[in-house]
Amino acid sequence: MYRIITVCTGNICRSPMAQFCLARAFEEAGLGSEVSVDSAGVTAWEAGNPMDPRAVEELLAHGYDAEQARRFRAREFQEEWFEDRDLVLAMDFGHLRRLRELAAERPDRDKIRLIRSFDPAAADLPPEEQGIEDPWYGDMTDFDSSYAMIQASLPGVVQHVRTALGAASGQS
Repeated sequence: MYRIITVCTGNICRSPMAQFCLARAFEEAGLGSEVSVDSAGVTAWEAGNPMDPRAVEELLAHGYDAEQARRFRAREFQEEWFEDRDLVLAMDFGHLRRLRELAAERPDRDKIRLIRSFDPAAADLPPEEQGIEDPWYGDMTDFDSSYAMIQASLPGVVQHVRTALGAASGQS
């Protein structure tokens, strides 16, 4: 099983939206049984809280499961999770920096990427410019924008994982 975790600040907006979007993308790519996606925040500020209602609204507008979205609860990223995750996707540069601090000297640092590094429109930008801004401070247009940036990154993430799974099974 290839394991991915998406990470933002409090795990109530960007990272859960990315979790749901990636899970659907892997299902649609026929990789749903081979890939697991979850999410967390770099802080415990929102631990135990539901997803922001605007994030839920955004997901529902795109046909995601309402009950699953409403059952979601935020949690804080735990350093030991590096060991059993193959890919750690940060939503912005601050998250990337924090995750790299947590990884310290570990080889796990190579698992950490910005989600938009997989978006062809953003991949050549400096990492500081590849982030998805926190929609929590805005309105629904900010959630729409976050969703669109996540969507633009999905094909690249799916291809990356497909390649990794092929390499793991001895295929090219």
